[in-house]
Amino acid sequence: METAILLAEDEERLRTVVRDYFVAHGVACRTAADGAEALEALRERDYDAVLLDVMMPGPDGFAVCRAVRERSGVPILFLTALGDEAHALRGYELGADDYVGKPFSLALLYARTMALIRRSRGGTLGTTLRCGAIGLDTGTRTCTVNDLEIPLSPRGYELLLCLMRNRGVVLSRAQLLDKVWGLDFEGDERAVDVQIKNLRAALGSAGRQIRTVFKAGYQLREG
Repeated sequence: METAILLAEDEERLRTVVRDYFVAHGVACRTAADGAEALEALRERDYDAVLLDVMMPGPDGFAVCRAVRERSGVPILFLTALGDEAHALRGYELGADDYVGKPFSLALLYARTMALIRRSRGGTLGTTLRCGAIGLDTGTRTCTVNDLEIPLSPRGYELLLCLMRNRGVVLSRAQLLDKVWGLDFEGDERAVDVQIKNLRAALGSAGRQIRTVFKAGYQLREG
């Protein structure tokens, strides 16, 4: 199965360098110079991941992310100015899965992107985990609440999976960052709070099963 990504970046030189790097590693890369072109590309076909520059002409990266999340759980990675924490946090609120700050290493960008794709694809065999009204099938990577399927972003799925595997255990924000985002994550612990908020909203009434433990972290309970 061919791996294909969409790269939306208005800086031509950077767009070309990133595209060539992915293509050299066997990944098909469609490019877009602005938000309108990115949305058109997304209407034409599905991609395994979408890389979005935040500040591009036309609909910016945030607007494109919002539009994608209305119909798809495809992994989304933002390209942001180095140290621009506010943009990264807003991206998480809109459903992005990760971000890389500019200037970045091409090897790091490739590794982060492929890790998101691997997680989103998952495996063909798995088990069903249950906690209260929530069910999680690790083979199909689907979530149900009271047996109704609930769409989750790749990051939301990984976060819920971590909580399900540690049900009843209080996990600190630092522990969740290590387990879900990975040791090479460049952001801070507020990214966890944003994703927990998004996950609770996606789970609807079952979102209350995720409890905030004051000054300690988060815990998944049966009810």
